[in-house]
Amino acid sequence: QVQLVESGGGLVQPGGSLRLSCAASGFTFSTYTMSWYRQAPGKERELVAVIRRGGSTNYADSIKGRFIISRDDAKNTVYLQMNSLKPEDTAVYYCCAGYASWGQGTQVTVSS
Repeated sequence: QVQLVESGGGLVQPGGSLRLSCAASGFTFSTYTMSWYRQAPGKERELVAVIRRGGSTNYADSIKGRFIISRDDAKNTVYLQMNSLKPEDTAVYYCCAGYASWGQGTQVTVSS
């Protein structure tokens, strides 16, 4: 079965950086579109970034120029490099495979 395990979240000061990782198993990773979503308290889950088979990407306007999504098909892992973090980036970040399978999420808190 599909398993997605996120890691790399934590507490960071405004302006700082974090790199999230999502280790995948149970499916042919290289053929799947992978994405990162986030959900802040009291808000709906929103799409942050997408990376398709072959490496094309799309980003939400709110994080464009600050976050970078990448994938390593040899390691079955997708990453989200988050730079210039802002308090409004605070949320639980979820990895998603094929817009259908979800990880358990990792908390990112941006605060001084």
